[in-house]
Amino acid sequence: MRSRNERSCEYGRFMVHNGATVRETAHFFGTSKSTVHKLLTGQLKTADPALFAQVRQVLDKNKAERHLRGGQATKEKYRQGTGA
Repeated sequence: MRSRNERSCEYGRFMVHNGATVRETAHFFGTSKSTVHKLLTGQLKTADPALFAQVRQVLDKNKAERHLRGGQATKEKYRQGTGA
């Protein structure tokens, strides 16, 4: 069984390499968003500070763009006629 430090680094590398969101990372590894967030913002900070800095950039970018993704999802929902 992998340690929490190993898992946090694995999740962090995946997120940085793919530019993935917390939700995408959780789906890929079959865990909850809460677990991913906890590992990336808590455990990774002490396990690998350099990787944590890269993950923080991805998290900040995703946070800045989330309103755009939400708007696009709503637009697609109504375009397909499933909204209302």
